[in-house]
Amino acid sequence: MDADLWDRVRAHAAKRGMSAQDYVIGTLVRDDFDQRFQAAVDETERFYAGPAAPGGADLLPAVTPSPGLPWAPLGGQQPYGSEA
Repeated sequence: MDADLWDRVRAHAAKRGMSAQDYVIGTLVRDDFDQRFQAAVDETERFYAGPAAPGGADLLPAVTPSPGLPWAPLGGQQPYGSEA
């Protein structure tokens, strides 16, 4: 790593109150997480997509939340755990 790049890394780390080493590790971990997360999303999409439907309609079906779920209050119901 050349001196200019190392100076830039140290400046970015200093802005965040971190050591340069911690900043680099944090960046590498974040980038690895992004790649792993995207791979999991891709795998999930392939799993749920199944074989392509006739006519090229290979989109996932729309999901509608059940009215009985606490995070989807309908018809004036109070959210789960809230007092009226």
